[in-house]
Amino acid sequence: MIDLLLADPAIDVIGCTGTGKNELNSVPLLGDDSILPKLVLQGVSHAFVAVGNNRVRARLAKTVRDLGLELVNAVSPFAYISPSAALGSGIAVMPGAVINAGTRIGDLSIINTGASVDHDGNIGEACHIAPGSSLAGNVTVGSYSFLGTGVKVIDGIRIGNHCMIGAGAAVIRDIPDGVTAVGVPARIIKQEKRS
Repeated sequence: MIDLLLADPAIDVIGCTGTGKNELNSVPLLGDDSILPKLVLQGVSHAFVAVGNNRVRARLAKTVRDLGLELVNAVSPFAYISPSAALGSGIAVMPGAVINAGTRIGDLSIINTGASVDHDGNIGEACHIAPGSSLAGNVTVGSYSFLGTGVKVIDGIRIGNHCMIGAGAAVIRDIPDGVTAVGVPARIIKQEKRS
């Protein structure tokens, strides 16, 4: 994500928060997330949440927004995004990704390396479309869902909220909320327990 943010001339990357190294890709580590209120007082107004887990990313984004920070997008200059596509905020679009005409990408979603979302798609909030996944036209993916590497989805399919689709799966039927599906064709192997 740092590479994408550094490649955008409209974004001035001053540092990152987290634990571990003193810097990441030559960007200084400013401290852990407890430093965010101080950064806001110093005039920082934008942030990007670079966390892979969909639910954790959404939770951290709420914290960041509650502090008054606006989320920016990290978009590779080597991705294609149709002028008629609509992007939310806090989105990552990696190299080789394609987002075609009329598609909507919800806040905090990741369209990873070489993934494609064809025309009139609707990707919910805090989703992750993993590398090499291909979604045909008119596909809907519900919020907080994860599509593993190389997933293929045929035209007009709806994948529910909080779903996990295993790597290499071929989705040829609608998938309900809260399930894990794997295989060719994709079959449900697990139902999320809701409390």
